[in-house]
Amino acid sequence: MPVNPSDPRVKRTRQLFIQAFNDLLDEKRNIYSISVHDIANRAAVNRATFYAHFEDKFAFLAYWMTEKFQLILQKRLSDDAAFNSDNLYILVQTVFQFLVRFRQYLTPGDKQFEPLLENAMQKELYRLLLQWLKSGPKQKDPQEKLEATALVVSWGIFGSALQWSREVQDRTLESMVEEVIEVVTVNLGVFWEQATG
Repeated sequence: MPVNPSDPRVKRTRQLFIQAFNDLLDEKRNIYSISVHDIANRAAVNRATFYAHFEDKFAFLAYWMTEKFQLILQKRLSDDAAFNSDNLYILVQTVFQFLVRFRQYLTPGDKQFEPLLENAMQKELYRLLLQWLKSGPKQKDPQEKLEATALVVSWGIFGSALQWSREVQDRTLESMVEEVIEVVTVNLGVFWEQATG
């Protein structure tokens, strides 16, 4: 039977798993050597409970990455942050900084998890952009257009940050963020113009 993610008990149990995983990661310094058994033991919860919450280690890792990225975003952008050029800048800068830091902690054995973790992060970026696009007071565009815009822009931001984080940086983070902002503003500027117009 699936669990209800909004149930406070479920949230507490998942937080136990995340804390256990973070502690294990600090000790072992790699993802690949941490098993479901390790996570459940450290959380003082049985494995059956883990599997009631997550299909497998991969589902847990996607959840963990989403939570980690959300936490960083919440520190920089309030839940009710308005959709405007300043907050878009903060968002893009955060994505770049997060990916650079994330890459520093990956070991060669963890490479197998990269696509999974990156996908979780991109989905969260898409979710936030779509939320912003939908919240505009004068938003009249159809849902499909909002979804397509959020999808293209989220992949544009994420793909640029991912590529930059994988290479030897010959350009500063600030210059990359400025260039990405310049490009995505062409597609997004109209949305905050509608909000203020």
